Amino acid sequence: MSRQIFNRTISVDGVDIFYREAGDRKNPSLLLLHGFPTSSVMFKNLMVVLSDTFHLVAPDYPGFGFSAFPDKNNFQYTFKNIATYINRFTDEIGLTSFSIYLHDYGCPIGLQICMSHPEKIERIIVQNGNAYMEGIGPEWNETRDYWEHPTEEKKKRVAAFLSEEGVKMQYISGLSDEQLTRVSPEAWMLDWERMSRPGNIDMQFELNCDYKSNLEMYPAFQKYLRTYQPPALVIWGKHDVFFNVKEAPCYKKDIPNAKVHILDCGHMALETNFNEVSGLISNFMSEKNK
Repeated sequence: MSRQIFNRTISVDGVDIFYREAGDRKNPSLLLLHGFPTSSVMFKNLMVVLSDTFHLVAPDYPGFGFSAFPDKNNFQYTFKNIATYINRFTDEIGLTSFSIYLHDYGCPIGLQICMSHPEKIERIIVQNGNAYMEGIGPEWNETRDYWEHPTEEKKKRVAAFLSEEGVKMQYISGLSDEQLTRVSPEAWMLDWERMSRPGNIDMQFELNCDYKSNLEMYPAFQKYLRTYQPPALVIWGKHDVFFNVKEAPCYKKDIPNAKVHILDCGHMALETNFNEVSGLISNFMSEKNK
């Protein structure tokens, strides 16, 4: 069986979407949705390991990775609009039934896809992705204050994460010295190179401010989970300094049979705990629906 990853681009309503694809389409499909500040590159190792038994697709959002970066005068950089384009992307490549991996930004984007087409969703895998207020801890206070009462002085502080050091911190915050040796420097360096494109940091800040709209969607996300009861695997790094670990067990409030695993890692579990995460996903995807 080939473990080759194919790198493709497809036009979705005039916007070129780059995506990686591996595995046989006859096998169960898994749509991999990346978080901030990265792209489909975060899934390369996972795609190689799982491609023997699953069909894997990982797109880059508009303005991220190697997808087109349309001018913000011609494209609305909101989570709702990005979800609309990725939803259309699944139609364009012929994904009619699939499981979905939700990480960070990919969680609100993916849950909007789930809500629009619940009949297509076989399973959900959440890896450090928020759908409950418990995950929005005190580390968000300054950002939430800016959303409600914006000033230029507050913006400078809030926007500090949109820097080379800020991007690196997404990968290394909360990690032990031993875990730091597992983080590939090219990951955050590629993210920063992509973010350094003219206008991208401004776009990223505007999109991050739109994260407020996701918090407002949490009741709808929870209703979807409660209503459709998709088989769910929740994986969380207990040292995540961005999304509080208190979030992880919340999924069981709406999906009592959800499998929740708290790992000894930070925000980027695929970097530091690859064997654990890939094993959990492989076992979960191979289980028969109960």
